[in-house]
Amino acid sequence: MPSLPSADRGDAATGADGPPAVWLHAPSAADAADTGAKAAALATAAGAGLPIVRGFAITTAACERIAEGGGLPEKVTEAWRELSQDGALPLVVRSSSTVEDLGNSSMAGRFESVLDVRGLEGFRRAVDVVIASREQAAAGSDVLTGKEPLAVLVQPLLDVDCGGVLFGIDPVSGREDRLVVAATEGGPDRLVSGQVDGDRYELDRSGRSVQVDRGEGGARLSRGRLRELATLAARTAEVFGGPQDVEWAYERNGRLRLLQSRPVTAEPRGRPVGPVLGPGPVAETFPEPLQPLEVDLWVEPLRTALARALLLTGTAPEAQVADSPVVAVVGGYVAVDLDLLEPKAGRSGILRRLDPRPGLRRLHASWRVGRLRAALPALSRDIVAAADAALAAVPPLDDLDDAQLLGLLHRTGPALVSVHAHELLVGLLVDPERPRTTGVGVALDVLARARQAGLPDERTVAEHPVVLALSPPQIRPSPLLPADVPPPPDRERVDADDPALLREALRLRTRWLQEAGVRAAWALGVRLTAAGRLPHPEDVRGLTLRELESLVRDPAATARPQRPEPGEPLPARFRVSDTGAPVVVAGGAAAAGAGGGRGRGPVHHGDDAPEGSVLVVRTLDPSLASVLPRLAGLVAETGSVLAHLAILAREAGVPTVVGAAGALDRYEPGTVVRVDGDTGEIEEDPS
Repeated sequence: MPSLPSADRGDAATGADGPPAVWLHAPSAADAADTGAKAAALATAAGAGLPIVRGFAITTAACERIAEGGGLPEKVTEAWRELSQDGALPLVVRSSSTVEDLGNSSMAGRFESVLDVRGLEGFRRAVDVVIASREQAAAGSDVLTGKEPLAVLVQPLLDVDCGGVLFGIDPVSGREDRLVVAATEGGPDRLVSGQVDGDRYELDRSGRSVQVDRGEGGARLSRGRLRELATLAARTAEVFGGPQDVEWAYERNGRLRLLQSRPVTAEPRGRPVGPVLGPGPVAETFPEPLQPLEVDLWVEPLRTALARALLLTGTAPEAQVADSPVVAVVGGYVAVDLDLLEPKAGRSGILRRLDPRPGLRRLHASWRVGRLRAALPALSRDIVAAADAALAAVPPLDDLDDAQLLGLLHRTGPALVSVHAHELLVGLLVDPERPRTTGVGVALDVLARARQAGLPDERTVAEHPVVLALSPPQIRPSPLLPADVPPPPDRERVDADDPALLREALRLRTRWLQEAGVRAAWALGVRLTAAGRLPHPEDVRGLTLRELESLVRDPAATARPQRPEPGEPLPARFRVSDTGAPVVVAGGAAAAGAGGGRGRGPVHHGDDAPEGSVLVVRTLDPSLASVLPRLAGLVAETGSVLAHLAILAREAGVPTVVGAAGALDRYEPGTVVRVDGDTGEIEEDPS
């Protein structure tokens, strides 16, 4: 690594009643209680030989006296004369509060900085401005009071070629194998104030450029400077014990200077490994996080079925499927291996055939799929009939003993594999632009009519199990159905031979099989609780299937249910890091229109969308179907044009866009946007 220049040196300025001014090289300057966090960090950096700019801090005690009208202490004036060469050099006067530049809060930009300060009177005014800024910062904060101790940092104004910000990890994704540099011409003040975007460099740990994005006011950095900045990132992380957010500048003479260092407030997430994952293809099935028993009951059958479909369609080689998780669970949320499903250069991917968007439907399946095409409908109808027969044969659960309930749980797995696999294969035959009836649509109609007739939900579920399409699988005493549903519309009849109807029938059997497992598991939870072997029936969710089996078969066995707190909802595309955290990955398919025409309205996040709003969501949760009639548009970060909610939105004339990665961050609540369901375009409306 290239070496870095050491810090400049100077003498301490002291006063009779304590040091009103402390030079940054002095050991006492590293005490943040006296000099504030910013100056203390620079003093620590100076002690480690990092290339800071010489300067001094007016201590917190001296600043309190100045704020009370005491004027500048003589020792502060003496330090100013020395640093400015009796007013010949311009200075920078900055805040150094005890509550800024901390690991949990940077307070970036809340306090004042004054550049190009000239003359003693200008210096006095700048100090007053900085001290007064703590009350201004408190006026716009729920945390600050305006009384927090504040010091003032004073340094020469450098003649710089370029400057910017250096992050020791990616501040957005948190991945620790990346550095991010933003660079602009001149000092970094225009960049940090948001006046210009600058050029953005994504680097590996050695300083090699991985990606460069040019922006307004940017500065082109040589390979040598990028390597030197990477060295600075490594040195500051070593000195301060973690990745840093560094302001830097290159002087005209080519010397690198460290202007500020504070902890990166983004959560470090490690270094990503393994394939690119995403929840999109399964978010409709599993919109809510799962607990251990639910993972064992439902995720493994899906994994097996998807692997079989991949091999049968010739989409991926057997070795690649064998090395892949295929389906993963991160923080309770389910995701699939997009490296397997997404199309690669030179060949089509299974997502393009299982989710044939406009312009892609002419892609040909492999010869295996062609051979199966004629047989699939008949085979799938047999699977539907077999699932119905198996479900009808299940006796009342009260008539089953514990071992029989456990056997029911085990038998649902193979049945789910078969139904899942046929659903995936039948999806190859579905035309996404043909009108169709969806299971969710039928379920909404049935539930609306049942409530109009005054039927309680429990009876509706028993007499019309199609309504389970509105409730994601979860081990609980009874399924949760949406509270408000729109009145049933008049629907067009569809062709009974449409493969989409068969696919919906298979989807519904999947949900019924899952519900059979739900009820068997809950019954076991109730019995184990009554026997004093579980604290609560719901704790059965926290057992693995093997632990539950041990409890049932061995009366002396004990178990500690693990009910992990769910993680944050998963990003559209990510890789799992070596610490187990999801790390966002860019790329993937662009947003796609799912129909519904064009619309305009203010963005809304959350379930209770008001009339005329554009609802922006992470996933297409079928439970949102009841709010569709009042929407002006629907935008989802993940999902498919074949998803239930997308189809229902199209039927309701709601402009819908799916696969709009990052939409929740990009479109804040209240932003007025135009949504084009035909082209997939989303535009902010400046009017």
